[in-house]
Amino acid sequence: MSEVAKRLFKYRSYTPLPFLVLMIIFAKPVVLSLIFGFVIAIIGELIRFWGVSWAGSETRTTSGVGGSNLIISGPFAYVRNPLYVGNMMLYLGVGIMSWALFPYLQAAAFIFFAIQYYFIVSEEENFLKTEFGEDYKKYCENVPRFFPRIIPYKNPGIEQPEFNSKKGFRSERRTLQAFASIFLIVIIIWILQNS
Repeated sequence: MSEVAKRLFKYRSYTPLPFLVLMIIFAKPVVLSLIFGFVIAIIGELIRFWGVSWAGSETRTTSGVGGSNLIISGPFAYVRNPLYVGNMMLYLGVGIMSWALFPYLQAAAFIFFAIQYYFIVSEEENFLKTEFGEDYKKYCENVPRFFPRIIPYKNPGIEQPEFNSKKGFRSERRTLQAFASIFLIVIIIWILQNS
C-alpha cells in the first residue's frame, strides 16, 4: 500500500472535519437548501446503510485494506464502491443544507474526496484482484467504479453473505450520530439567523 493511500485510508473518517468546520463557520442555510440538502444526504446514507448491511463491519476498519468476501449483492451489484458514492452524496447534501460558500466549498470538497477515493480505491482494488482473481476481474468488467449501471450484476458462482440490517445499523451508528448532530447544528444556525 502506498504511503499516501495508507494515510488516507487510516484517517478517512476524519478528513471531512475541516470541511465541516468551514461549513459551520460560513453557514447561510435557507429553507430550500435545508430540504434539498437533507434529501440528498438521506439518499447517500440509505446507499451506505444498504451497502454495510451486505458488507458488514469490515467496512469500518482503519488498519488496512482487506475483506473476507467479494460482495456483489445489494448496491455492489450496481456500483463497485457504493459506500464512497453514499459518502459523496452525504457530504454534498450536508454542504447544500448549510449553503456555506456555495458552490465553492462544495466543489473543493468534491475534488478533495475524488482524489482521496482515487487513492483508496486503487489500493482496495489491488487487494481484491489478488484475493479474488478472475471473479473480481469479471466483476470489474461489468460493474462501474462510481457511476451505477441500470441492471444489477449477477454471478451465482460467488457465495454471498446474508443481508443483515441489524449489523448495518450497528455499523452505521457513528455515521448516523454525526449526521444527526450536523443536521441539528445547521437547523440551529438557520433558527438563529432568522430570529
